[in-house]
Order: sequence, then structure tokens, then C-alpha cells
Amino acid sequence: MARDLTDQVVVITGASSGIGAATAVACARAGMDMVLSGRDAARLDDVARQVRATGRGAETVAGDITDAGLNTRLLDTAAARFGRFDVVLANAGYGFKRPMHETGEAELRRIFEVNFFAASALLCEAARRLIAVGRRGHLLMTSSAVAKFTLVNFGAYSATKAAQNHVCRALRLELHPHGIEVSSVHPITTRTGFFRRADEYVGQPTEPALPFGRAPAWFTQPPERVAEAIVRCLRRPRPEVWTSFTTRLAAGLMTAFPRMADVIGRRVGD
Repeated sequence: MARDLTDQVVVITGASSGIGAATAVACARAGMDMVLSGRDAARLDDVARQVRATGRGAETVAGDITDAGLNTRLLDTAAARFGRFDVVLANAGYGFKRPMHETGEAELRRIFEVNFFAASALLCEAARRLIAVGRRGHLLMTSSAVAKFTLVNFGAYSATKAAQNHVCRALRLELHPHGIEVSSVHPITTRTGFFRRADEYVGQPTEPALPFGRAPAWFTQPPERVAEAIVRCLRRPRPEVWTSFTTRLAAGLMTAFPRMADVIGRRVGD
């Protein structure tokens, strides 16, 4: 039986654009109130206005997800404004295009701080709060299809996504006795600002890539599709959220047959 999301409260990071913004609107349409976080305060306020236009409540907490105390502020804001939280989506993250052997230690530590450590800390703090009050909930983390395989020149990004996937799996098993659901989200190439930000990071064009060439239109998805899949998962919880059966199948095959994955990876590199 599908769960009723009406009047539930969701906390979303990375909510000023892309998947985070689309999920905020989709959750509002499903009847949820929310606390939104992102670095761009103006764009965050715009998303909040879209949420309020549906008749739902929205609070914003602007800041970098690695800022000290931001996770606590997010959950405290949910408690103060709405009395609780039911769902947390750790969505903030970024990537850059660079070979692993040319990636500096500071760059590697920074991307793990944002994509992995900050996201993990948020879900773990949320879990502790839910356990303390004996409340069920649903924790999610936006990972990626590349959690299951690696893209050439995106090794650092892929590594953070694989780490997210494993943390979500561990939390899912550990929190099951407390009635807390945990899901990882695995989008494919999504039409967001991800590649524009990656361009800005390295100062060169970074295009969505497939084996044997640039990703065609049929292999890219709007963030709204991912958002709709997340809402479906909230209604009917499952361990992983995928929006492409083909990519999920390919990921399984590449895990089972690493030589095949290497062949594909080399073709991407070429």
C-alpha cells in the first residue's frame, strides 16, 4: 500500500537547482512541507516561492553543506517550523573532469568533503534524532549511476558516488530495526547545471559522455524525471532509485564482467 505523503516534512540539500529544486516542487505537489538548503540564496528563495505557490510551507537555510553546524541548523529549522522531519534527501554535490593521477590531494579531499562526508553526516544525525524520539522516517542520498562503474577522467567523482552507495546500504541494514528506510538515488546523465559547473572548475568543456561518443538526447533526462522517481520511492520505499533500466542492467554487467567494463572505459577515453 502506498504511503500518504500529505503533511510530511522533507529536508533537501542542494535544492537551489537541478534535481534538488525539481524534487522540492514534486514533494510540494505530493503534499509535503520542507526545509531547503543551497549555496545560492536567491535561487533557493525562488524554489521556496514555487513550493509556497502550491500551498505548502517552505523554509530556507542558505550555506555550503560543509559549513560547520549547517546540518544541525537544517534539522533544527524543521523541528522549529514544522515540529519534526520525516524525510531527508542529501542531494548537494559536484564533480570535475580530471585524470586521477593529475588530481591533487586537496581537490580529492574537497570533493569527498562535499559529496561524501557532509552527506553522510547529515543522514547519520537525522537517524540519531529519529531513533531518539522513536519516529520512523526515510533517508535518501543522491548518488549516481557511476556508483556502479567508473567514467574515464571522472574517477574522483565516481569514487564519492560509490562511497555514498555503500553508506546507504549499510545504513539501510542498520536502521531497519528502527523502522527507518534508506534509499540511494542513481540518475543517469541529467540536464542540470552539473556539466556547466564542471566546465568552470577545470576551465574546459565537459560534455555528458557515453561509450563511443557524446550522450545523445535519448540518453539524457530532465531533473523532473528523477524527482518523480524519488517521490514514488517515498510512497513505496525501495533500496535504490533508478530512472534507466538499460543503465542499471549495464552497470550490473560491468560489475560482473570487469574486463568488459575496461574495454568500454578505454573506448570512452579514446
